[in-house]
Amino acid sequence: MIGANDFYKVMCAMVPLYFAMVVAYGSVKWWKIFSPEQCSGINRFVALFAVPVLSFHFISQNNPYQMDTKFILADTLSKILVLALLSFWAICKGQLDWLITLFSVSTLPNTLVMGIPLLNAMYGDFTQSLMVQLVVLQCIIWYTLLLFLFEYRAATILIKNQFPGNVAAAITKFEIDNDVISLDGRSPLCTESEVDGNGRIQVRIRRSTSSAAESAFSSSIGITPRASNLSNAEIFSVHTPLQEFHHIANGDIPFGYGDLGVGFRAASPQLSGGYASSDAYSLQPTPRASNFNEMDMTTVTTTGNTPMWVMSPVAGKVFRGQPSPSSKTAWESPGKTCLNGERQGYRDDVGEKEISFRDISNFPVQGGGADSENTNIIKQEMPSALVMLRLITVMVGRKLSRNPNTYSSILGLLWSLISFKWNVGMPSLVTYSVKIISDAGLGMAMFSLGLFMALQPRIIACGTKMAGIGMGIRFISGPLVMSAASIVIGLKGVRLHTAIVQAALPQGIVPFVFAREYGLHTDILSTGVIFGMLVSLPVTLLYYILLGL
Repeated sequence: MIGANDFYKVMCAMVPLYFAMVVAYGSVKWWKIFSPEQCSGINRFVALFAVPVLSFHFISQNNPYQMDTKFILADTLSKILVLALLSFWAICKGQLDWLITLFSVSTLPNTLVMGIPLLNAMYGDFTQSLMVQLVVLQCIIWYTLLLFLFEYRAATILIKNQFPGNVAAAITKFEIDNDVISLDGRSPLCTESEVDGNGRIQVRIRRSTSSAAESAFSSSIGITPRASNLSNAEIFSVHTPLQEFHHIANGDIPFGYGDLGVGFRAASPQLSGGYASSDAYSLQPTPRASNFNEMDMTTVTTTGNTPMWVMSPVAGKVFRGQPSPSSKTAWESPGKTCLNGERQGYRDDVGEKEISFRDISNFPVQGGGADSENTNIIKQEMPSALVMLRLITVMVGRKLSRNPNTYSSILGLLWSLISFKWNVGMPSLVTYSVKIISDAGLGMAMFSLGLFMALQPRIIACGTKMAGIGMGIRFISGPLVMSAASIVIGLKGVRLHTAIVQAALPQGIVPFVFAREYGLHTDILSTGVIFGMLVSLPVTLLYYILLGL
């Protein structure tokens, strides 16, 4: 039976965390102390130092030779069960996007920031070791798997848009330049393809240089183009008037409606000012707006046996032409409005084609002529599984290599293996250096969440119906699956209660960061982080009381 002292102990652990979040929220929303640019700087400190050092602190103090095997198996079984069911459904329905989102919502809670202090107050100090074990698995296994799924999705969109029909089946190799970190679409990319005598295609992916014509125009009127580090959605929200979204919503642009719609809902003038929603615990630089419109690009591409495509998000048209053996890849800009009010376009032959992350493979496209009334449905084929695996593995490895949480988790695990194996203590100089930052880690993480919450136009960004479904999956389905897996494994008593309450923690931050970077259901994950944080305390207390009866 849960008594008043137990309840007060839990409040003593959680109220300080929520106090930091409320103070941050008020500093932006009510008192206007921090600007969006200052919020971005605070967040970068949290992303680069506070959270990684906090992870290292907890992991390095955990004894890896005394892992709770049953507890880890129960958590792993619950995630595998959810992933297997969602995978079966996704294969039958072709819903990879929802597989990624539902897996994130149902199985990846905020264990590091919320789980450790909450469960420590509820069930005792031994739960800290259990939570740290789950944090290690999340960072090394489950977040890597989630990133793998996101990169696979991005790769399929790239291939569908650049090599439609059965052309992609002939791809035998991808070569990725060293400065290409991800296929998430946040940086302009180009592809170059070569066809050998046997019809096999080798594709090179590199960063785009197709703004040359834009540079020529800009220099003619005295403007130096500056590349933007905003995401596609943010660029669109900065440069596109509100009425254009009305045309998109009415279906004038048949391809990419989902991406554009989500981008409009997720972005806001406040975020564009210097603090994107992807900044929460991420490594994104302070956003800056570009002084040329990247959405005005139109691509005309033919390479070998590859069909020609002309795609313009602004014009809302997609044309398909027949390939020519002697044709070269070219690009054309629809032009800018000159000082005299006339439109001026540019065309130049280059050995590249611009990638547009708008999935059009399942939409009818116009025929080869402007007067053609016939439409064709593309039947998309993909490269072999081995080729795709190599591509995605390279991209995931590069993404992880630039994440400080990867290094903090691995270094913490390595040190704990050495320390507890040979009874080696960490030098006091290092211990206190880590401690001074890790002590502020929890508070700064919650403070960063408060800043992020204050900069959002709406707490419930995805609508009440979708928010209700998401909260049900997070706080009901997740604990139910976890309890079933725990019972199958044989967990009993306090450890069973710990596993159930842990599954009812609010939405994790990292899945939201990935969703924002890859432009997938950002509004749902944003609502899960913000609204879930508000309702998680009463929900976990309810589980705590019911399990204690």
